[in-house]
Parts: sequence; C-alpha cells; structure tokens
Amino acid sequence: MTPPLPPRFLDPGHVAHRGLHGPGRPENTLAAFDAACEGGYAIELDVQPSADGVAMAFHDATLDRMTERRGPVARLTAAALRRVAVGGTDQVVPSLRDALDRIAERVPVLIELKDQHGAMGPTDGRLERAVAAALGGYRGDVAVMSFNPHAVALLARLLPDTPRGRVTARFDAERWPDLPADVRAHLGTLPDMDGAAFLSHQADALDMPRVAELRAEGRPVLCWTIRSAEDEARARRLADAVTFEGYLP
Repeated sequence: MTPPLPPRFLDPGHVAHRGLHGPGRPENTLAAFDAACEGGYAIELDVQPSADGVAMAFHDATLDRMTERRGPVARLTAAALRRVAVGGTDQVVPSLRDALDRIAERVPVLIELKDQHGAMGPTDGRLERAVAAALGGYRGDVAVMSFNPHAVALLARLLPDTPRGRVTARFDAERWPDLPADVRAHLGTLPDMDGAAFLSHQADALDMPRVAELRAEGRPVLCWTIRSAEDEARARRLADAVTFEGYLP
C-alpha cells in the first residue's frame, strides 16, 4: 500500500519552491531553507548526484546558471560542491543531508529527484540510493517525487514507508522540446499512477480531465509553480496545495 501524503503538506498547503529564496538566499540553499522554516512553509527541493554518489540539493544538471563554475554537477565530489558559491553569495551547494539537518523536522520536505536519463527512461538507481541513504534516521515529514516513473518505482522498493508522488505535466512539445515525441505522448496521459500517493502537476494544465480523475480517486494534487496570490486563488479551485515563489501567501 502506498503511504499517504502527511496532512502537514496540505494544511495550509503552501510549499516553498526550492526553499523561500530571494535576495541573498538563492534557491536550494540553507539560507532559503531557513527562511521557509521561519515562515512555517513546507519546502520543495531538488536533488542531483555528486561524483561520489551523494545527493546534493541543486536543481540543474549543470552548475552554469546558479554558480560561477561550469559543467555538470555530477563531475564534482560532494566535498568540492560544498565549496561552490551559489548565486554570488556566501551560500554553497548543500547535500540533501545538510539540508535535512538544517531543517531539523521543523517543516515538511518534498524532495524532487531530477531525471538522470534525459528521456525519462530506466534509471541506474544511483540518485535514488543516495536519497534513501540521506533519509536514513530522519523522522520529519518528508515525501519524494519525480517526473520519471522509473525513479518512483525504484523509490517504492528503497523507501517503502515514505510517501511517493509523480511530477506531471501536459508534456507539450513547446515546453518539452528535447523529450522524444512518443515519450511526451505517453507521459501526457499521466499513466501508471498506481504507485503514487499524490501528484505535483503543472499549474496551467490543472484542467486536464485526468488530473480531476486522479484527485477524485483520493490522490492530493499539488501544483507548480504559483507566482502570485491571484494565480494561487485560481489554482486552489483544482488543487489541494501550491508550490509557490516570488510572493508570500
């Protein structure tokens, strides 16, 4: 049986996207996580693997956008990544365990495993095992999710007692130009949801009939990414919780 999403994610249902980031506290950094905890917001964070198989809190596959370094995150060890400054600040790339130790069970944590395949295909399990290792002994409210259904299936075996969800979208060609057309068509039907206790869906595609169907079956619907109170009000008609940034709910 798939563990349900803890109620604290849904009441009041505000999840800070990559932490409560802003000036001086870049996304997916300890400063952003501290700010979210201080505001009482659940945290969504992303993970990528280091060269030595440690789950790191970082969104992109490369360092280019958020740091002065270039190249893949997976090329550097965890120790080296902890010395890489993020967003021109004194914040560095933390490991998932660094993040959990700082959050210290104060608020729920929603962990998104980024696809390592490039086409949502079978996973080698490296990142999934790293996440399972980082979660060892952590007793706070936590859930895991991924766009890649293969990753979610593996997480079911590695973390059977942890709530698991699917990150979903309309998977249109404009937004997903690098994803093969047949994969877009398949994932766009939101298939194989038996192992998912919840879904985190594209906010401007919440009107998809399949989303309403899954919600009616008892799966809570989170949505990404909401950037204003007005957008939140619209999303809440079709979703149980919002992943937000750029404003305070």
